[in-house]
Amino acid sequence: MIQDILQNIQPLNAKTMKQARELQAKFIKPIGSLGELEEISIRFAGITGKIKNIAPRKIVCLFGSDHGIYEAGVCSSPQDFTGRLMNAYATNQNAGINILARQAGAELRLYDLGIKNFAPHENIITHKFLHEGTNNFLKERAMSYELAEKVIEFGINLVREAKSNGIDIIGTGEVGMANTTPACACIMAALKSRNENLVGRGAGLNDEAFARKKCVVLKALDFHKDSLTDPVNILSCVGGLDIAAMTGVFIGGAVYRVPVVIDGVISIAAALLAYQLNPLTRDYMFASHESAEPAYKYAANVMNLTPALKLSMRLGEGTGCAIFMQIIDSALAIINNMGTFDEL
Repeated sequence: MIQDILQNIQPLNAKTMKQARELQAKFIKPIGSLGELEEISIRFAGITGKIKNIAPRKIVCLFGSDHGIYEAGVCSSPQDFTGRLMNAYATNQNAGINILARQAGAELRLYDLGIKNFAPHENIITHKFLHEGTNNFLKERAMSYELAEKVIEFGINLVREAKSNGIDIIGTGEVGMANTTPACACIMAALKSRNENLVGRGAGLNDEAFARKKCVVLKALDFHKDSLTDPVNILSCVGGLDIAAMTGVFIGGAVYRVPVVIDGVISIAAALLAYQLNPLTRDYMFASHESAEPAYKYAANVMNLTPALKLSMRLGEGTGCAIFMQIIDSALAIINNMGTFDEL
């Protein structure tokens, strides 16, 4: 089914992009002087097929899930922090994403895909694919191949529903203790790399735990080396439910022509896997900020994506998406409202 969906992805609308670029050239400014703000509005035109666009209806989808690799000692925080943080988002206790989504005028949608010992909450969409989170991928696959496909399809359908409900743009966020480890493993597997310098400290590991994390990632890639043959297998072997769902969101964005914003390293791991499934997905992605995690740069370079911001952020939650959505509003305001030399 995923392969059939991937075949439905079409290139950006070249005609509308050309018209948008020609309009930008007429504005009261030196040509190209607004840099990436111009490129954002031009790519929006290619996505929507309209020269002038607005994006008032924004959502940040935050996927919560736990990871079996936590037991390998690759995280500095207690595992129940996943649920505690998710509860903070749901009860609007002014966590980072609560504040920044509100500032951007974006709706925050929370999804429990597999948080350990976490009860349902009225402000959280509960869709537990695994009640205890993924397996320890040093010992076995993180999840079955069939489940990885199912979670990707969930992400695709999420975008379909969002588009039908009039959503203009989607941001991708996550929470899950130890999830920088599967994200890095996915990126390294996708790049066929064994460069331990791609492994970052995550939420702030000490030197001993950081060395252990590098060892864990390399051992896992060796353990699954014969199975890391395609993006779905990579997700199955060393991925996470959050990464799989976001992979589906990036695919869905391309299928249903909805712009999707990349957050940090976990988000860009999913973007890279979607890109490898179909390179056209890249044209529907916007990179919000350059994560402090080293694997981020490698993934962005492969996709030829330039993050708009460099803020040394590594929080996750979709916080970078919320900030970047305000830049998108500015880019669209320019093409919608700037005067031209002809009018002068």
